[in-house]
Amino acid sequence: MKHLVAKIHPDDNVLVALQDLPVGTPVTWDGTTVTTTERIPAKHKLALHALAPGDPVHMYGVLVGKAAAAIGVGGLLTTANMRHATDSYDEHRQRRPEWPAPEVSQWQTRTFQGFHRPDGRVGTANYWLVIPLVFCENRNIQVLEEALVNDLGYARRRSYQPQTQELIALLRAGKTVEEILATDLQSAENGQPRPRLFPNVDGVRFLTHEGGCGGIRQDAQTLCGLLAGYITHPNVAGATVLSLGCQNAQVSMLQAEIDRRSPGGLQKPLYILEQQKLGTEEALISTALRQTFAGLMLANQATRQPAPLSKLCIGLECGGSDGFSGISANPAVGHVSDLLVALGGSVILAEFPELCGVEQELVDRSVDAATAERFSALMKAYADSAVAVGSGFDMNPSPGNIRDGLITDAMKSAGAARKGGSSPVMAVLDYPELVTQPGLNLLCTPGNDVESTTAEVGSGATVVLFTTGLGTPTGNPIAPVVKISSNTALARRMPDIIDLNTGTVIDGEETIEQAGARILDYVVRVASGEEVAAVRHDQTDFIPWKRGVSL
Repeated sequence: MKHLVAKIHPDDNVLVALQDLPVGTPVTWDGTTVTTTERIPAKHKLALHALAPGDPVHMYGVLVGKAAAAIGVGGLLTTANMRHATDSYDEHRQRRPEWPAPEVSQWQTRTFQGFHRPDGRVGTANYWLVIPLVFCENRNIQVLEEALVNDLGYARRRSYQPQTQELIALLRAGKTVEEILATDLQSAENGQPRPRLFPNVDGVRFLTHEGGCGGIRQDAQTLCGLLAGYITHPNVAGATVLSLGCQNAQVSMLQAEIDRRSPGGLQKPLYILEQQKLGTEEALISTALRQTFAGLMLANQATRQPAPLSKLCIGLECGGSDGFSGISANPAVGHVSDLLVALGGSVILAEFPELCGVEQELVDRSVDAATAERFSALMKAYADSAVAVGSGFDMNPSPGNIRDGLITDAMKSAGAARKGGSSPVMAVLDYPELVTQPGLNLLCTPGNDVESTTAEVGSGATVVLFTTGLGTPTGNPIAPVVKISSNTALARRMPDIIDLNTGTVIDGEETIEQAGARILDYVVRVASGEEVAAVRHDQTDFIPWKRGVSL
């Protein structure tokens, strides 16, 4: 049954509007009825009790702000009458890592069809990487892409060139600006791709970035750690690396980071070429083409084989969040997280600026004191660095977040953290460290969704669950990014980029647990090779974090 409003936690003093509520609408929750005193847009909050200036506002059972002006019963909470506020936290408080794991008997014998690697990890895809150590090589990466993609059968982007040709024809026919603006152009073409030369290789991914030199030396070290995470990733069969030669990010630095992640030695093809040693562009490109082609021949020998769900490592991400994200998509993904942890798998919760206000809960769930203290230290250092440049976590919500009901960072964070479920925090990682522990891992990254997704995959995520309330096309070069809408309207408006809809929870058609089970079932299919929207659109976003302040 669909309700007009929802109260998320018994201690909350606000209600969430599940649909637009006109002025004078009576709404009831747990026997308490309030009447709206102004229009309450769907996803926004109304006061359950009168709030005086300075009074706390609670959602999800935590402090998410304080009233900045008087708010009457049934009144709308806005950025004008409410300000960001959070409770302090104590990393030394007695922890409670005990956890009632969910029932997972129906999943115990389930398997996915993955690529088994010599280091024991299992990939959900089989890609070849072509990457630069420094931005000076970006153009050469693009030259290699132009040389390889079409003839190998990996070109898949839709062509809008016929629309341009149609506009040119209209211009030559003497059409006016007004007539051209009123023209309905023909649909973009999905070109008929060539058959893949290497059917067991999902693609060749060409990464570019703006790092590797300049900045500070720590930037180069961090970049090499991230690139090493991608090279050693179980979704990657091998890599071709282009180096200029004189940059800060030296080949030796990359090799050390690879060795750190592969203590038994890297057991996949890796070709590293240095332009200043090879000389001409033609020498570099010709050598890279030969080696990459040979590597693809080796990569094509891998085939998908059954693997238990414990071999999955799932990144938990959100972007373009709305006021429904924290009550539909995020808790549904949180249930997936708990199911996978109970099955022995790994999950990664990141975006530290969006854990603001729920630190105490995560500290309390930490498996030991060292884990709690590391999380606290990273959170405080991150928060302090933001303040030092005149910003702060309170400035995290975007205009889109605010417009759709997330009016403080604490409110946004309390909902975002629900992606992590309720299991104990087994490890806390600093960017770009590798996940080595099963269970829930916290990874220090920005709230920026592409930077964070890039980091989660670099730390080992083989599938990313990405919730959104506003819609975003974000993808990743080597890991499938499953796009999950928080509301049905978005799923209907942007069906080309949304894979799953949890607006069914808001609509009263499904429980959180049912939605979570449906998502996990889809994850098994994706891990076995079913394509997600981001892969179909060739959406391969890759933005390394330079460890500056990014909210």
